[in-house]
Amino acid sequence: MQKKFEEYAKLLVEVGVNIQKGQNLVISCPVDCAWFARLCTKAAYAAGCREVIISWRDDQLNREWFLHAADDVFDTVPEWKIRFSTDYARAGAAFLHIGGSDPEILKGVDQDRLVRSARSSGRDLEEFRRLQMSNAVPWSIGAIPVPSWAKKVFPDCSEAEAVEKLWNAILTSVRVTGDGKAVQRWKEHLDTLQVRIDKLNALRLESLHYTNSLGTDLTIRLPEDHIWGGGDGVSKAGIHFIANMPTEEIFTAPLRDGIDGVVYASMPLVLKGEVVDKFHFIIKEGKITEIHAQAGEEKLKAETTLDEGASYFGEVALVPYDSPIRNQELLFYNTLFDENAACHLAFGEAYSECIKGGENMTKEELKAHGLNDSITHVDFMVGTADLNITGRTHSGEEIPIFINGNFAL
Repeated sequence: MQKKFEEYAKLLVEVGVNIQKGQNLVISCPVDCAWFARLCTKAAYAAGCREVIISWRDDQLNREWFLHAADDVFDTVPEWKIRFSTDYARAGAAFLHIGGSDPEILKGVDQDRLVRSARSSGRDLEEFRRLQMSNAVPWSIGAIPVPSWAKKVFPDCSEAEAVEKLWNAILTSVRVTGDGKAVQRWKEHLDTLQVRIDKLNALRLESLHYTNSLGTDLTIRLPEDHIWGGGDGVSKAGIHFIANMPTEEIFTAPLRDGIDGVVYASMPLVLKGEVVDKFHFIIKEGKITEIHAQAGEEKLKAETTLDEGASYFGEVALVPYDSPIRNQELLFYNTLFDENAACHLAFGEAYSECIKGGENMTKEELKAHGLNDSITHVDFMVGTADLNITGRTHSGEEIPIFINGNFAL
C-alpha cells in the first residue's frame, strides 16, 4: 500500500496540478491526513516546486466554531484569509485540495450560521473564486479516507476494515495500482474523453431532453456558443491540469433561463456536513421554483437561496452509468466520487470555460452570453440505468446522446 500511496501523491502533484519548476504549491489538508500531505510535499519538491505552503483543516474544530463562536464572526472573513488565497493565486501558485471528512460533521448546526458564513465567504473571497473558476491557476481536488467517512460508506465493518476498503475504492477510482503506470492510464483515459468531447462540440446542440423512470422530464437549452469540456483543463499560463481526480465527466453550461421541467436526484447529496436524500426540483425558465426532499430539505432550500444565482443552474455533466466508479456499486457520500458515477447537474456558478472565449470575459459579459453567476456551485446526481438524453440541433434534428444510462455517440 505504501507504493500506492506514493504513486497517488505523485499523480496528484505531477498530473493533477501539474506542478512546474519554480512554482509555489498551496496544499489544503485535514490535520488527520498530515502524513499524506507530507508525501505530496515530497513529490512536489522532487518535481522542482519552489515552495510548498500548507493550509490545515480540522472537522471537529470547524464544528465547534459553528456551534460556539460569537455570532458576529459569521458575517465577515478575516483579512489574512482573503490575502492568503488571493495573493498566492495572483502570483500563479498551484492549489491542491486534499479532501477527507465526516459526511455528517455539521448535522444539527444552526442553519442561519451556515448560510451567513457561506455568503460572507462568497463575497469576501470572490476574487479568488473567480480566479479558480476561470482556470487562471491550476488546481486539483483529491481525497483520502478518514475513519468517520469510511464507517459511513462501510457501516458493517470495523473501523480499520472500513478505512482499508475505502482506500481500495479510491485508488481504483483514480487508476492507481502500485505498478507506477497511473500516469499512462490517465493519458489514455483523457484521450477517450476527448473523442466524445469533440463529437459533442461538432453537433452544436440547441437543447437536451432528459427522461427516466424516477420521473425526470427535463429540457435544457444550451447557449449558442457553448463548449463541452472534460478531463484536463488549461490554465491561462498554458499549464494542463485535472481539477477533479477522479473525473469521468464531460460538461458544459446550460442557458441560465433555458431549463424547464422536473428532475429527480438519483443519489444522496452531502451538503455542508449533512446528507440530503430523495429530493427533486421543479424548474421554470431556469429557476428552481419547488424543492422537495425526504431528508435535508431545509438545508437544500437554504443553499438555493444564498444569492439570486443559487436557484439557477451552472453545469450540465454527462457521465456513463457504466463507469469505473459506478461499477464499484458504492455510495461514497462524497460528491468528488459520486458525481463521477452518474450524470449530474449543478445549481449555482457556471464555468467560464464553457463558453467560447469565456475565460477572458467579464462577469457581465458571461451573463450576456447566458451563463449563471453565483457564490455557490453544488453538483447533484441525476443519472440512472434507464436515463435517456436526446439532443436537438438548431435545425430541429433529434440525436440520441444517452440510451439506458450510457453514451449513444
